[in-house]
Amino acid sequence: MSEPPAAYGAAAGHHLGQVIAPILYDARRHGLHHVPRSGPVVLVSNHAGFLDGPLVYCLAPRPVHFLVKRSYFSSAWGALLKGVGQIPIDQNTGDRAALAAARGVLARGGAVGVFPEGTRGSGQVRAVQQGAAWLALSADAPVVPVACLGTRGTGASRGSWPRPRAHLEVIFGEAFSVRPQEDVRGRERLRIATDTLRDRLALHVADAVSRTGMALPGDEPPRTT
Repeated sequence: MSEPPAAYGAAAGHHLGQVIAPILYDARRHGLHHVPRSGPVVLVSNHAGFLDGPLVYCLAPRPVHFLVKRSYFSSAWGALLKGVGQIPIDQNTGDRAALAAARGVLARGGAVGVFPEGTRGSGQVRAVQQGAAWLALSADAPVVPVACLGTRGTGASRGSWPRPRAHLEVIFGEAFSVRPQEDVRGRERLRIATDTLRDRLALHVADAVSRTGMALPGDEPPRTT
């Protein structure tokens, strides 16, 4: 996929999701004013549970086209993901077709969602890949950090879902630019942008954990049995 997905699918799914998400879960959102209402923007989120993507997609203040693991498009979720305008990507490969599609969304003034950690983990954002920073640089788009909390139960496996009506939080942080000083060029430019994105997202997630008191899976104390 190199052509950007149609905007109407994401808009329709977003409208429906804003109705369904609060019914299924005690899903709360904060900081919506930090997300630009128009123009290109890259939303970057930590990633601890399967529901992170659907939750941000449903509770964001505008439709978002997420980069989603390609294998999901050949599963039972495939038709739905394609219908609501999500973008398949081969993880850990620098998938040029997927990045080109996402770049096309930004070029028309849309919003793209990325999990820069690349896969589900502790959600603490210890390391990130370069794709999100590259998109923000190439489209001159602001980046909005997003903290997802409660999407995986303490001690649960990475593929587990929280129980119905569980308390979930999506916290949108202040938008920032990853553009380095103008005299920085080439690979160093992307490296600095990636480091900036990682540090700002990790700080936002840590602050969200502190303010809400909701621990990430990686924060749980070891079991004593």
